[in-house]
Amino acid sequence: MFDTMTMTKATGAICGSLLVYLFAAWGAESLYHVGHDSHGGEGEEIAQAYSIDTGAEESAGEAVEEGPDFATVLASADPAAGEKVFAKCKSCHKLDGADATGPHLNGVVGRAKAASAGFAYSDVLVGMAADVWSEDNLNAFLENPKGYAPGTKMSFAGLPKVEDRANLIAYLATVQ
Repeated sequence: MFDTMTMTKATGAICGSLLVYLFAAWGAESLYHVGHDSHGGEGEEIAQAYSIDTGAEESAGEAVEEGPDFATVLASADPAAGEKVFAKCKSCHKLDGADATGPHLNGVVGRAKAASAGFAYSDVLVGMAADVWSEDNLNAFLENPKGYAPGTKMSFAGLPKVEDRANLIAYLATVQ
């Protein structure tokens, strides 16, 4: 069954397959390789092939009109609307004085940071314990929790709308 001719054909097929594979690998590497040799372009400047003018450079010099400041929005904040915004917070925070995934938020406005006894705060918030949760501090934290307190355990991305933050803070100020 396995004579010399069959073994020669099988060995030739294997060697031929490996040779085709090696040539294909060599060809692909020479076409797609960006190396650090004399052919790889080290030190050469890479220029952009084309650019699309969007007018962004012209408008960059102009003043960007922002919305109203936080103090103005907070003065006319609606606690009832803030209660609706609090629905986003309910999965982690409670208002009955008991801690959950996050600390309870009863009386949080004006309370010292990291002051809920028994809750394991992140080190960055423990470091801020001498400060209080003023309306401005809450605004900054709710806008971007990870930016305000890098390393915080709060995984919430934040509230981008200043009206939502103001309404929520107005609502939390009513909850004692």
